[in-house]
This record gives sequence, C-alpha cells and structure tokens, in this order.
Amino acid sequence: MSMFERLGRTTVRRRWWVIGLAAAFLVFGGIWGTRVFGSLTTGGFDDPAGQSSRADARAEATLGRTGNDVVVLYTSPGATVDDPEFRRAVTETLRALPHEVVTRTVTYWNTGSPALVSQDRHATYAVLTLAGDDEERRGAELDGIEDELAAPGLRTRVGGVTTVDRDIRERVAADIAFAETISVPVLLVLLVVVFGSVAAASLPLALGALAILGAFTALRGMTYLTDVSVFSINVVTILGLGLAIDYGLFMVGRFREEIARGLGVEDAVARTMATAGRTVAVSGVTVAVSLAGLLIFPMTFLRSMGLGGLSAVLVAMVAALTVLPALLAVLGPRVEALSVRRLLRRPPPALPRDEVAHGFWYRLAHSIMRRPVVYATGVLTVLLLAAAPFLRVEFGGIDPRVLPTGTESRVVSETVDRDFVQNGQVPIEAIVTSSDRAALERYVDAVQAVDGVSGAEVTGRSGDVARVTVRYRGDPMSPESRDLVSRIRAVPAPPGGEALVGGQTAQLADQLHAVGRLLPWMALIIGGAGFVLLFLAFGSVVLPVKAIVMNILSLGASFGALVLIFQDGHLSGLLNFTSTGTLEATQPILVLAVVFGLSMDYEVFLMSRIREEYDRTGDNTAAVAVGLQRSGRIITSAALLILVVIGLFSVSGITFIKLIGVAMLIAVLVDATIVRALLVPATMRLLADANWWAPGPLRRFYARHGLREGDDPPPTPDLRPAPARTPSD
Repeated sequence: MSMFERLGRTTVRRRWWVIGLAAAFLVFGGIWGTRVFGSLTTGGFDDPAGQSSRADARAEATLGRTGNDVVVLYTSPGATVDDPEFRRAVTETLRALPHEVVTRTVTYWNTGSPALVSQDRHATYAVLTLAGDDEERRGAELDGIEDELAAPGLRTRVGGVTTVDRDIRERVAADIAFAETISVPVLLVLLVVVFGSVAAASLPLALGALAILGAFTALRGMTYLTDVSVFSINVVTILGLGLAIDYGLFMVGRFREEIARGLGVEDAVARTMATAGRTVAVSGVTVAVSLAGLLIFPMTFLRSMGLGGLSAVLVAMVAALTVLPALLAVLGPRVEALSVRRLLRRPPPALPRDEVAHGFWYRLAHSIMRRPVVYATGVLTVLLLAAAPFLRVEFGGIDPRVLPTGTESRVVSETVDRDFVQNGQVPIEAIVTSSDRAALERYVDAVQAVDGVSGAEVTGRSGDVARVTVRYRGDPMSPESRDLVSRIRAVPAPPGGEALVGGQTAQLADQLHAVGRLLPWMALIIGGAGFVLLFLAFGSVVLPVKAIVMNILSLGASFGALVLIFQDGHLSGLLNFTSTGTLEATQPILVLAVVFGLSMDYEVFLMSRIREEYDRTGDNTAAVAVGLQRSGRIITSAALLILVVIGLFSVSGITFIKLIGVAMLIAVLVDATIVRALLVPATMRLLADANWWAPGPLRRFYARHGLREGDDPPPTPDLRPAPARTPSD
C-alpha cells in the first residue's frame, strides 16, 4: 500500500475531524489573515544592496530625508509666479501645514531655483518631505493634510512619490475587488458546467477559499519578519483559486472514474489518492519550487510574489490531499447531486475503458501521431516566430505612467516633465564623502564635463558629506540615461573620499544588474528541481528535458507578445494603457516562475495518465492516446477556468498588473492547447519508447525511490524498437 493510499484511507476514517479543523482554519484566516492588507508595502522594486540604495541610506543618515514625497502643482491662467498674489497664496498655504507632518518644504521662493517654474511662468510646484519611516506612514500623513494643500485662487493638483504609491495601492485594491466581483459568478457558472453538478463544483471553491485565506495568514505572519509587497495579493488570488480548480478537477474526475468502476467510497478515495493524489503532490511541489526561485532575488517585489505564491500553492496542495478526500468521503456518490448533465446533454465524465477510443481527444491524438513530423514542425515554427520579438526587448522601470490616464498624480508628473526643466523631479544624485572642499569642487566640475550632463551642483552638505545633484535630458528609464549613470560612476571620487551615485535612474540600473546576475541561478534552480521531480515521478530522463523545452516555448510565445503589446504599444488603445517603450524588468521574471509552474502542473497531469497506461500495456502510442483522452478535457477545462481568473487581471488599471495578466493568459492558453494537445502527442510519437528511457543506474534508483502509485517496482519497459505500424494505428 502506497503512502498516498494510506493517507486516503486515514482521511476517510477521520473525515469529520479533518473537515472540522479546516472550518476552524477558515474562520481564523478570515478574521486574522485578512488583516494583512494593512501591513503591506507598495515599493520594493530596487536592489537594497545596490549602490543607489547605499547612496540613499547615507544621504538620509547624514543629510536627512529629502524625498519628493509630495509634489504640489499650483497653476494660474492669469497670474505668474512673479505676482505677489501668486506668491502669497502658495507660501501662506504651505506655512500653515503642521511642521510635525511636513519636515521640509522646497519652493521657488525659498530656493530661487528656475527648475521649479514652468516655461510660461504661470505654474510652479512645491516639493514636500513628510515625516514617517516608511511609505505606509507617509501615506497616512498625506491623507491627513491633502485637503489643506489647496491655495486660494490657484488650481492645485497633488503628485509625488507618496501620492503615486498611494494611488497604486488603492487602484490595486479596487481592481482585486472588481475582479472578484466579476470572476466569482462567472466561475460558479463555469464550474457547474465543467463539473456537471453543483455538488462537485463546490469542492474546488472550498479548496480555493482555504488556499487564499491560508496564504493571507502566512503573509501576515511574514510581515512581522520582512516587508511584503501589496502586489503579492494578486498572485495569491490567481494561484490559490487556479490550483484549487486544477487539483479539484483532477481528483474529482478520478474519484468519479473509480465510483463508476463499482468501488466503494473508501476504496474509491484510496485509489484516487494513490493515483491523482500522487500527481497533485508532485505537481504542487514542482510549482512551489518554481516560485521558490523568486526568493533568491533581493527585490522585495519579487520575494513577496515568491512568498505569496509559495504559500498559496502549498496550502492548496495540502488541502487537496486532506480536506478534499474528506469531503469526497462525506459526499460519496452524492458528488453527482444537482446534476446539470441532462440539461447540457453531456455524457458522464468517466468513460468505460472500451469506450475511450470513441472520445475526441483519443481520435485527435491518433490523428496527430499519424503525421507527427508535420504537426511538430508546424507548431515549432509558429511558437518560434511568436517568440522572435523578444529578441529586441528593452527593459525599463516603474513610473507614474503605470496609472490610468487622467489620474491626478500621473497628470502632475506629466505636466512637470512637459512644462518645466526636464527631470527636475528625478535627477541623478551623487552622495560624496570628502573633507577637502577643493577636491569636492573638482569632482563636481568633472561630473559637469561628462557627456550627457546638463548641470551639476552641490545641493546639500553636512560635515564631510555632500549631495551633488546632476541634471540631464532624456527619459530617466532609457538605456541612454542608464549609460549616463555608468559614466558618472566612472568619475573618480575625491582623493581619500567616496562617491555613491543614486537616484531613480541609478536604482533601475542596479535592479537590472541584480536581475541579470541572479536570473541564471533561478533558471538552474527551477529547471534542475523540475527535472529531478519529473524523473522521480515518471522514471525517465527524456520526459523532463522535453517538458522544460516545451515550457520555454510557451514562455517564449508569451514574452514575444509582451514586446509587441506593451513595448511597441500595439493594442494599447484596446487594453487602455500607455506604452513606455520598455518592459518593467521584474514582471517577465514573475511570469516565468508562475507560468513555468503551471505548465509543469499540466505536464504532470497529462504524463501521469500516459505513464499509467504505458505501465499497463507497454504500448507508447496507445498510452499517449488514452492518456490524452483521460486528461485532455481536464487540462483544457482547468486552463479555461484559470483564464477567467487571470483574464480579469488583464483589465487592471495598473499597467504592470495588466502585463502580468496578459502574459499569463497567453502562456496558459498556448500551453494548454497548442503545446499539450498538439506538440506533446507529436513528439511522444516521434520519440516512441525512448520517451521512457533512463540509464541503468537511474532506472534502478527510480525502482527503489521513485514516486510511484504503489510499493511494487514498476514493470521494466521494453526498449526494443517498436514494430512498424500502419497509418490506421
């Protein structure tokens, strides 16, 4: 008796205990776990170990915080900044702000800086630095003074880093609420249609609630140890609900098959756990390892996505292996209660073995395997052409353009960039440590002489530490601006001193450097772990390699589409976003981890049924056809349901959340249809029995330690060439 079969029988006998503990966990997660929303951060895209982060830390420690937390734009159609009324309205308004909240105020009148005045002199902006050690606290302070920023007789608009972060946080919360409002009713209808009965359709929703609330609970616990990004909530929702649907479909489908074979409830649950339960465990661990690859990155955003996704996957897997068998044991044959199949005129979900050959997926598999070279060549050509645009990808960062057009904080940023000195809000800053004033002046002159610099001056000094503000022209996120950062960093620091170059452009340069340095290690982790887990599941070294290659093809098609849509701006009108000409660098990495895991999920589902049939018959071609017939509908149904969840995130008002949704939607659609339904049967037919090949020592290792359905060693496959088959085969 296998470990999973024993777990299944134990769960059946202790089903009410399991259900009671699950209900208590749901209540705890709903009360305590959902409070995580008040502890999440919005930043986290920069590398804490990068030179720019060290520059910010040193500046804050020695010169005090000077962040552009709030940028207040004042405009008058008639008066100019030279008119006393204009000056009085602004200065008196700002002077009345509480000093314990606003720690620093920069205006044209207290600095004389022309950068703070528009070209037509009818507008100016003030820069406010707020009290608070983190963005959440500063956001709360902003909410308290925002109504006091309006100057009489002038048009007042509020922007700045804190305002943008707050607007992003509020928009993400609104998008999640909208997605849940729309997706839950749609999912309810589709689940009933796909599962064929209301009772069966309720099971994945129960798993989804456990996965999401469990992940929220885990994330709240993690907020006591580290910063967690608010954007992790999106990946928790997608993976928690999506994998609950996947696991529910697979296990409920197998349970129905076993009941249809005449097994009793306990035996049916035990057999379901020995087969589908084993597959769910392998899938869950594989997806979890893929997401764990995000934890090696120093950026809070990526680590938070890894933590959130990992929590959702593990809770969904554990719930599927404990709570779901308990619920199936309670329902038994009543899993078909409130059936809608007669209304839909659909056949029962479990075809008897002698009727499998009449199924759509069985016929499709044989059709493909009669012409495997044609199908494989055609699909590979399409996928490679779809991936080709990614060869010219340009990476950028996050700026206010991720917000919807017309959002006030975005309008302020665009107006300042258009009507004022360019990059007045986002200069490059060098924090220089030197006790020699003359040496500092020579350093400033050297920076001034760097090609691309339009101005450099000391804008702050405390003891031996000085801030050198560097002006330049161009998009702060462009490769040219990042090259300028490199040239400034190449300027020698004053003798015996140090120069740390920071600012938004430098943060992006450091982020891209960290991503480029760690990405190969992430690929090695998820690729190596995926290979090992698939080998332990199926005893082949060929199948894991083929699975990894196919996952790369699915991802390539998705990434190529991202370049066309988000970098080039195609469909920007339809999808309602502003193209910046770049892709934010952390988003493809997140998509890689999530989609690689989901693709492995589908691979494990399909290959487990194929391997089961191959062990029974030793016939590779028949095993592929039967396996696809048994799992094809489940995989496409799971993909359809998860696309509903993912697709609604593609209409998010935040561009990079929209990008994640579109990328995963395309990748899952390609993987569940073109790759699994067409390319897998074609390549399985071309490789024939070589699909199951492994070197002798590894075959013996698998026989002893493999994740098989039972304790008995699997039959040793006959690796002699298969006899020639006629086209009718």
